[in-house]
Order: sequence, then C-alpha cells, then structure tokens
Amino acid sequence: MAVSPMAIAMRPSSGLSFPTGRSNWPLGCGRRRRSAAVVASVSGVRTRIQRLIEEDGIVLTPGCYDALSATIIQKSGFRAGFISGYALSASLIGKPDFGLLTPPEMAETARSVCAASPLIPIIADADTGGGNALNVQRTVKDLIAAGVAGCFLEDQAWPKKCGHMRGKQVIPAEEHAVKIASARDAIGDADFFLVARTDARAISVNSGLSDAIARANLYMEAGADACFVEAPRDDDELREIGRRTNGFRVCNMIEGGITPLHTPQELQEMGFHLIVHPLTTLYASARGLIDILRDLKEAGTTRGQLHKLATFEEFNKLIELDSWFDLEARYSKTRKFRSQVKN
Repeated sequence: MAVSPMAIAMRPSSGLSFPTGRSNWPLGCGRRRRSAAVVASVSGVRTRIQRLIEEDGIVLTPGCYDALSATIIQKSGFRAGFISGYALSASLIGKPDFGLLTPPEMAETARSVCAASPLIPIIADADTGGGNALNVQRTVKDLIAAGVAGCFLEDQAWPKKCGHMRGKQVIPAEEHAVKIASARDAIGDADFFLVARTDARAISVNSGLSDAIARANLYMEAGADACFVEAPRDDDELREIGRRTNGFRVCNMIEGGITPLHTPQELQEMGFHLIVHPLTTLYASARGLIDILRDLKEAGTTRGQLHKLATFEEFNKLIELDSWFDLEARYSKTRKFRSQVKN
C-alpha cells in the first residue's frame, strides 16, 4: 500500500484548502512569466512540457507516487508532476531505490496517476529503461500508453541506485546515447518529453563534472529534449552545468541530498528550466505517519491529535465524493427507454 499523505499535520482552522488561482504560487507555477529561449524539439513536436517551459521560463514539479498524491499536486495549482522511482519503490514495494522496481510497475502506477490528474502533464522516472535499447523501446511505449508526458532515462549501470547514494556506476556514454536514440524512435510523433540523465558526476572526483557535461551534450545530440546532470555538489557546479550543457536543463532538489536547495528563480538564473522536487511529498507523508502512529501507540486513541489529521469531510471533498453521489442519483432514476426485450 502506498504511503498516504492524509496524516500530514494541518491546522483545523485552515482545512484542506487549495489556492484558487495560479497567482498564489511561486515562479514556475504561473505567477511570473519569463519565457525561456525556444529550443527546437528533436522530433519537431512541441510537447506539453516544452510549452510550459516556454510560457513560464521555469517549471516547478513536485514528486508523486500514487493517485492521491497526484490529485493533491494538481489541486494545489502546480502545472506538472513527477513520478519518482525512489518514491514509488518505497511506497509500492517498501524497498529502497536499489534497482528493485520494474518498468511495468512504474507504467501501471503511471496509468492511475495520470488518470487522477488529467489537467497536468506527468513525467515518469524510467530509471535505466529496463535493460538495453530494445527494452528502452518497450518501456517508453508503455509509458506513452499510460498517458505519461515524458520520462527520465539515466546512464547508470545495473543495478542502479538513487542518484544521491554511494556506489553508483555508469555505462559507456556511447551505449547510453544509443538508448536515447532508441527512445526517440519509440516516441515518434507522440507528445513526450525525453530527459537524458547522467550520473557520471559521482564517478570521478577530478573529472566527474566535465565527463558528466560531455555526456549530457552527447545525449542531446542523440535525441533527448533535455539533459539532467545528477547530484552537482555546490553552486559553482550548478552554474557550470547551466553554462556548458545544451538545450533545456533539469535540476533535482532533494531534501538532505548532495545538491544545495534553491528557489526556482535562483535556479533559473543559473540556467535551468525544469525543477523537480521528487521526494518532498514522500518525506512529508512519512513524517506525518510516523508522528501520528507514535501518538496512537502511546495514547491508544487519536482524540488529542485530531489537529494533525484531515477531517472526514475535508478528505471526502478532496476526493470529490459529492460528484459520485450526483452520478449515483442520476443513474438511479427510472429512465424511460423503449425496449422489445421481454423480461
């Protein structure tokens, strides 16, 4: 069972309120429109993600891991969401991001996530694509069929690990470039944003960043729409990535990770276009569950902790229960249809 965010602490006076307009949200969610330079898509298709970047200059994208977290992201006014492999591995199978999650499990979750948040594009973490260039084609096609608007495809050797963990290895750059080209062929003219990720920064203390930047640019030549150099260690490295890589640039903001946290505006000034917070919702949900379950175990009741929970009414409003009652009433009425069928 996926970790539910319903135990996140909330003040009872505010309830489950969501912003009523995009103007309530920071840069990247529509408040300030500073257009990015138009980067031509390899396929010639201007994808939904590309259009968002061109409209807003930078797009702030929270991570989700199930239909409920995706619903909350959409209702909160964000313009895109991201399904994190780390988060899904934890919520779906209760395991770390250690190469244990499979592409079909990601695709199946993506289907429910996209159905629950139809108003925003969802990007999925395809990890290494499930194997070689042929496996990549199947993985990408499965994600497109699930309704996903884009994916990350990384160059780690199997078994892969979270980008901010130790012990990572990468495959030869040319091998991953072939996988990127294979993914591009699988995409065809679909509305699908391909992000090429490299984990090469962590491999060498001396040449890791330069190698990672060279890889990112090679992957862009192979057919990616954007590049993502994982786990830069400081602001100087972020700026260098922003200066030396081509096309749209992606940055990962992980609480407690290697890369320093920044606002979208700060990252935009460094040259980035798509900012992902893959684990914020997962960590908030886990903290909420840990706290409320500790209280329940100690007290045997939640009577004194109701301020930490969504109310019954608030949660039912979140999942739009009233609309289902309306449908039930509509189809429960006697309808007059002429039929020749004898009962």
